[in-house]
Amino acid sequence: MFDTFKRKLKETIQAFSKKIEEPKEPEKAEPKIEKEERTFLEKIKEKVTTTALSEEKFNELFYDLELVLLENNVAFEIVEKIKVALKKELVETKLKRNEINKIIKDNLKKTILSLFQEPFDVVEEAKKKKPYVILFFGINGSGKTTTIAKLAYLFKKNKLSCILAASDTFRAGAEEQLQIHGDKLGVKMIKHKYGADPAAVAFDAIKHAAAKDIDIVLVDTAGRMHSNVNLLEEMKKIVRVTKPDLKLFIGEAITGNDCIEQAKTFNEEIGIDGIVLSKADVDDKGGTAISISYVTKKPILFLGTGQNYGDLEGFVPEKIIKKLFE
Repeated sequence: MFDTFKRKLKETIQAFSKKIEEPKEPEKAEPKIEKEERTFLEKIKEKVTTTALSEEKFNELFYDLELVLLENNVAFEIVEKIKVALKKELVETKLKRNEINKIIKDNLKKTILSLFQEPFDVVEEAKKKKPYVILFFGINGSGKTTTIAKLAYLFKKNKLSCILAASDTFRAGAEEQLQIHGDKLGVKMIKHKYGADPAAVAFDAIKHAAAKDIDIVLVDTAGRMHSNVNLLEEMKKIVRVTKPDLKLFIGEAITGNDCIEQAKTFNEEIGIDGIVLSKADVDDKGGTAISISYVTKKPILFLGTGQNYGDLEGFVPEKIIKKLFE
């Protein structure tokens, strides 16, 4: 996970540090009048162990780091934020040569960590209301149905009952795919015929859950491009009818900036409460995870890390930092 990004980031930081540490042109001799409290030994030591970086030189050196970040799906506005923070730390500051690498890494860790919204515990939230309604949306192929199954499995492990709403009444095979998961997990599914009103399916599922004292309703929806106005209007109708307690955007980590733009549009049009990044286990770059929470101001709640029902990892920002810099 994030192997390519981690390797390139490490190499670039080392090169960045080394260039800062390179000896500068001989400096002009200091004036003879010195502060009394500084001894001759202290002055010599400072000259040998510290350096100062100009803004012009910083901008030149940061270019390589900027390319690495952009190539690994870090959003441009994030790159600018990192640049400002790093510049504040490095420019026109006396730096000990043997600590420059550590200063850069520590600053990057701190800045990247500040980008994440703090995730919340979905299981604990779901215990606060019955039935607790979760609406899932994203584009075709993003992993919605598999994520629904994984969450149903997680809730069952925590002794919470679930029901599935097959509100993807558009895609051929969608109901059958969800039914297979429901049968494997022992979870009932509510469906209508193909072409039915998706909001009506979700409404019936919620009514059934209330009547049968079921804890959670998981509502599947048709994959829709974030640029399709008509389908977004349909989703708004589902939201109005179901009044979901949690709206989850499901996006593929490996699609990078496309995933970020999708989440941004869905958030602006519908309003999302949390994010699940699927296929995070095969994401060598990692920039999506770094950028998407900052851009939407919504937390990443889970990472999909495989095809098994248990392959859903609660998102912990500190873990991402560790994976990038270990």
